[in-house]
Amino acid sequence: MKILGVIGGPEILVIALIVLVLFGGRKIPELMKGLGKGVKEYKKAMNGFEEELHSATDPTPQEPQQEPTPDGRG
Repeated sequence: MKILGVIGGPEILVIALIVLVLFGGRKIPELMKGLGKGVKEYKKAMNGFEEELHSATDPTPQEPQQEPTPDGRG
């Protein structure tokens, strides 16, 4: 059973009105900004995880990066 199939336009409108009454007009932009930052951080973490997973399963070994010597040469 699809749960989103049950939610229609009138239900979304009622939910939006309840949110508006509970949080007020001034808090909603702050809530959406926080939600946007959370989604952005989630995507960033997922991309980092995928890169780490791909590098761990990569059959070709990667050469370690050389650290520069104290005198600054290679």
